[in-house]
Amino acid sequence: MKEKYIVVKKSDPLQGSLAVPGSKNAVLGLLAAALMTDEDVKIENIPQILDVKVLCEIVADIGVDVHETDHQLIFNAKNIKHAELNTALTSKFRASYYFIGALISKYKKVKIGYPGGDDFGSRPIDQHEKGLTALGATFNYYKDYYTVEAERLKGADIYFDVITSGATINVMLASVFAEGKTTLTNAARDPEVVDVANLLNKMGANIRGAGTSKIIIHGVNTLKGCDYQTIPDRLIAGTFLIAAGVTGGQVTVRDVIPEHLTSLLEKLTEMGMTFEVGNNSITAYGDHNLKATRVKTGMYPLFATDLQQPLTSLMLKASGKSIVTDPIFPNRFRHIHQLSKLGAVIEKRKASVFIPGNQKLKGARVEALDVRAGSSLILAGLMAEGTTIITDIDHILRGYENVTSLFAKLGADITLENGSADKSLHHVSKII
Repeated sequence: MKEKYIVVKKSDPLQGSLAVPGSKNAVLGLLAAALMTDEDVKIENIPQILDVKVLCEIVADIGVDVHETDHQLIFNAKNIKHAELNTALTSKFRASYYFIGALISKYKKVKIGYPGGDDFGSRPIDQHEKGLTALGATFNYYKDYYTVEAERLKGADIYFDVITSGATINVMLASVFAEGKTTLTNAARDPEVVDVANLLNKMGANIRGAGTSKIIIHGVNTLKGCDYQTIPDRLIAGTFLIAAGVTGGQVTVRDVIPEHLTSLLEKLTEMGMTFEVGNNSITAYGDHNLKATRVKTGMYPLFATDLQQPLTSLMLKASGKSIVTDPIFPNRFRHIHQLSKLGAVIEKRKASVFIPGNQKLKGARVEALDVRAGSSLILAGLMAEGTTIITDIDHILRGYENVTSLFAKLGADITLENGSADKSLHHVSKII
């Protein structure tokens, strides 16, 4: 049986520039918002990734007219038949819960599969349930799916027990058509939340405060169509800035919003890297001696949990012992076992990992168990002697558009293969 896998070889210093694609975490919310009007909504700067393809399948199945051109999508939702969504498809990615907020007011009942995507242990939807229930919705849970029902939604004061971008976006979507005023307190401040709010406001919503911890939504009756452009993906940009340090190269990321990467830039500067920051570009210089650091993840604007995994690979190169603590997803360390297959020595204690520096890696077969773990393994493969083969790459393809082409453009020896990873590994071992 043929499978896709990635082959990475030790890299010379990466050199060059690349344009950063649209944000995966923003576009899934934007496309859900596009279902809230009967008029055309055109979203530009769409990343060509698996999550977007699955989302398009889901909405086409319920009657949405989907028109796709190069990196843009036009949705027209006037002919939606119902909101009973394909439970198997909606279980393929986490952000499918945005369909609830987008569709509940008009269709009164949404049927959906449990959120999928990367598995970091429990991915609870309790804050989604808390917010939507306060607006008047009722949740019913079944073996393979759940339903959310509401005859009408009414504005409410909602306090999130924990900061969560997913629940903030979902409840914000639902609040747009709720009667009266809704206040979201302890809301997520992520750029992706702001992006969805900006689209909704352009469509005619009345949302204020996105980007702060308090968002106020005054309900409206209808929304209109518009054109909109997705923000750049700060997590992909961050991965390539880290790649400059991993290989000792010089990499420029274009079409970015530098403010979104402040916490990463500060940490990489602390490690010894230098940067030139423009209005919409960042150039990273990795040809410096790197030193260890400590990182504790947090919700935006603190250090992103999605970037701790790629940063771990850079820490293997630094002098001294680095420490990463991830209270956001304490189980988001499954890449550590995979890095150990390359020879990395990393100690895990509860929600922290301890990483000695100046480590030498050797190529081997590893598995990409989630999106950012995949990027961590690519970066480690660029440092490892010999050849690294990365399997189970559907997770990578969920979040990165043409990832091998982007790295290859900068000079990396990396290819996407389609065949037998076992045969490829056997061939490599014979050469070695």
